[in-house]
Amino acid sequence: MEPLGLLSQGVEDWNQWRQQGSQLVSTNGNTHARISLREAKLRQAKLESVNFSLVDCCMADLRHAHLRAADLREAIFYTADLSAAQLQLANLTGADLREATLHEANLCGATLTASVVSTADLTHTSLREASFRQADLRQARLNYADACMANFTEANLGQADLSNAILYTADLSKADLTGATLNQADLREANFAMATLQDAVMYAVNLSASVCSVANLIGAALHSANLSIANLSLANLCMANLSHANLTGTILIGTNMIGANLFRANLQGAFLNNADMREGILCKANLRNVNLRYANLRMANLSEADLSGADLRGADLSQANLWGAKLEDTCLIDAAMPDGSIYGS
Repeated sequence: MEPLGLLSQGVEDWNQWRQQGSQLVSTNGNTHARISLREAKLRQAKLESVNFSLVDCCMADLRHAHLRAADLREAIFYTADLSAAQLQLANLTGADLREATLHEANLCGATLTASVVSTADLTHTSLREASFRQADLRQARLNYADACMANFTEANLGQADLSNAILYTADLSKADLTGATLNQADLREANFAMATLQDAVMYAVNLSASVCSVANLIGAALHSANLSIANLSLANLCMANLSHANLTGTILIGTNMIGANLFRANLQGAFLNNADMREGILCKANLRNVNLRYANLRMANLSEADLSGADLRGADLSQANLWGAKLEDTCLIDAAMPDGSIYGS
């Protein structure tokens, strides 16, 4: 019997057939050919807990299909349409979802470890607590997706579009988001430790209370971003654009901010001790009560910046521009001043 005909008899009969050794079937003498459901019309099909592991569902129509807790390991869904499909708790480990349409699908709690989801449409999907560990999501579209608490550890999200996505408390540690777009995404309390976000576009993103320690943010566009009380210790923000950003209470200890743009940024109460801010643009920035101990501000532009109450002990301000800066109650003990002198000596 043809696979599609057998499937029409019900999931129980199908799974029993699979358990009897029909993991692979013979096609033209090739005992290693996959079971083929290519271009199958399975719209709204009831397939809960079905065993589709290794099955070829390329170009299949699975819109609104019920695939909750299905075994889809290493299945092929290349260009398949899974719009609004129910895939909660499904196992898609190693599955091929390239260019698949998953618009408004429900993948809550699904496992997509090491899956290939590049250029797929995941807009408006539910991805809560899903695992994309080591998955390939390059150029995938995740606009408005809800990936709260999802695991993207070591995933490749290069040039992916996550604009307006919800990634609250998600784990993106060691993930590659080079050139990704995250405009207005909700990344509160997300973990980006050791992640690569080089040249990422993150306009008005919310990274409040996130962990971005040792992350690569070289050239990242963070204009108007909310980074309040985030941890960016030892991160690389060289040439990043943080103009108008909210960095109140942010931990930036030992951070590389060479040439970064912090025009009109709010850094009140931030921790920038030992930060490298050479040639940084900090004009009109709010640096009230900031800890800048031993920070390197050589040749930085601090014109009209508010440094009231800031701690600049041991900081290097050589050749820095302090024109019009507010220095009320600023501690400059042992700081190297713009003229080369050491304050207080």
